[in-house]
Amino acid sequence: MHLKFQDTQANTSEQLNFTEEQSHSKPSRPCLVAEAVVKILGDMGVEYAFGVSGGAIAPMWAALHQSPIQVLHFRHEAGAAFAAIEAHFASDRPVVVFTTTGPGITNALTGLLAARWEGAKVILVSASTSSLQRGRWACQETSNYTMPSADIFTSGTIFHYATTLESSDELPEVARRIALGLGQPGGFVAHISIPTNIQTSSINTSLPRVTLSQAAATASEETIAECVHLLSEGPFAIWVGFGARGAAKEIRQLAERTGAAVMCSPRAKGIFPEDHPQFVGVTGFGGHESVVRYMREQRPRRILVLGTRLGEFTSFWNPEMIPRQGFLHVDIDTKIPGTAYPSAETFAIQSNVAIFLKNLLKNFPKSTGRSRTIMLPRFKRDLIKPSVNGLVRPELLMNVIQQVIVDGSDALVMAESGNSFAWVIHLLRFTTPSRYRISNGFGSMGHFVTGVVGAALARNGKAVAIVGDGAMLMNSEVNTAVKYQVPAVWIVLNDGRYNICEQGIAYLGFKNVDATIPQADFVKIAQGMGADGIRVEREADVQVALEKAIAATSPFVVDVLIEPTCPAPIGSRLDSLISQGATNY
Repeated sequence: MHLKFQDTQANTSEQLNFTEEQSHSKPSRPCLVAEAVVKILGDMGVEYAFGVSGGAIAPMWAALHQSPIQVLHFRHEAGAAFAAIEAHFASDRPVVVFTTTGPGITNALTGLLAARWEGAKVILVSASTSSLQRGRWACQETSNYTMPSADIFTSGTIFHYATTLESSDELPEVARRIALGLGQPGGFVAHISIPTNIQTSSINTSLPRVTLSQAAATASEETIAECVHLLSEGPFAIWVGFGARGAAKEIRQLAERTGAAVMCSPRAKGIFPEDHPQFVGVTGFGGHESVVRYMREQRPRRILVLGTRLGEFTSFWNPEMIPRQGFLHVDIDTKIPGTAYPSAETFAIQSNVAIFLKNLLKNFPKSTGRSRTIMLPRFKRDLIKPSVNGLVRPELLMNVIQQVIVDGSDALVMAESGNSFAWVIHLLRFTTPSRYRISNGFGSMGHFVTGVVGAALARNGKAVAIVGDGAMLMNSEVNTAVKYQVPAVWIVLNDGRYNICEQGIAYLGFKNVDATIPQADFVKIAQGMGADGIRVEREADVQVALEKAIAATSPFVVDVLIEPTCPAPIGSRLDSLISQGATNY
């Protein structure tokens, strides 16, 4: 990390004096803290700020509007935070979330926890109560008298870095800490809380200009040589995670050079093409039985793990996924290798995945003599024809989404927690790493109902969210998309229930538990907010509806009445819950 602090006070003065000369009426004034913070954030690459306004954050909100940063006013702070996550992944830039005091901050926390789990770079800028009013029951008071400071206003499990800015003199150090975090590999979630009176105070120090340069972690030559040796001893497989999304080319080169079988985590679909003959399937939640069959029938000597925690939703800690002589686990975080399978032999490599693979390929023999001759198990999707009668089966809907949206467009496809992402993980097939997003770690409902707005905005193109009716009712930003004319599409699996809960509770042996919800008409709701949409009640109408949605230039909702009795591919998750004691049997 290289930090360069440059005195820009002279430049700021020149700009202000120029404005004065032009207008001959506005006197020069000192720069305010709110303006300085916004300038620093812009210099760090921030292009978007999502949030909800309020009196206490008004100076910062106004400063954002007067800057080159594009400001989007959302309907709920959690929605703004989810949108910020997806805007980060679509643009590879840090994104700001702004909130007012009290409930503004607490409303955003779910989305910010998701940002931490997802590995996004998000900066929360919030307001706090001015020092003279603390302890006096100010409106939405935000201070140590009324809110817990641990983790919310201090660095910890929510924020990698958090502080309350009590003086403009602290700006250089705050800027330095944020620059360090943004420059490090992986995610970084920060919180700057600024009392209202400090936002409008004059700065007493030079504005720091921060130049970021990131030094990616890489393995030593000795480590690379040892990896070549271990992988050359016999057949190995490659387990691809979301952290390897920047190494798609190198993964394919290594697989084709060595004949290695390739599997991926639920978040990593498309990093290695799912139509490639060496791809055996998706592991974990919504995954494919072909992977387990491969491990049983052709158990590799070792598995090269690239950028995945191998957590519950990726592995379900299934002992059948342990190779004969253990894992080689590559990750930028030294705490991850060995955590999921502590009893398995693990050779841990701290490195950026792409750099590691480039160095590995330089040292790996051009031909290993092990081109694969044994047929690998592969997942085969059933193609079903539309039925004349009955509601829309999820399997049929996914087949048409594959045809019209995945194969027929360049839209980003996002899937909400619940049965929606179970069907997407299991049935949709991707061949590139930038067309697909889920969140199965923190797994908050409403993440992609709102995140789709941030993604479509930041990629300047179509993004499609496949969501359940429960999530769509919980946290929707259709109205926000209408205001800013963001080309987002929502495909709602409308079955009048929290179906993953209903199907899951029955599987676990519990009875007389109600997970139904009154069935909503999401097209009428969307039209009431200024969006367009179409309701689908028959399988024969699915394709035309999706074609209209993908051709639309404004926000569009496809409300699909789903057959609720079709069992979603969630059995592995339920078996994991049973093993943890969540059963009535």
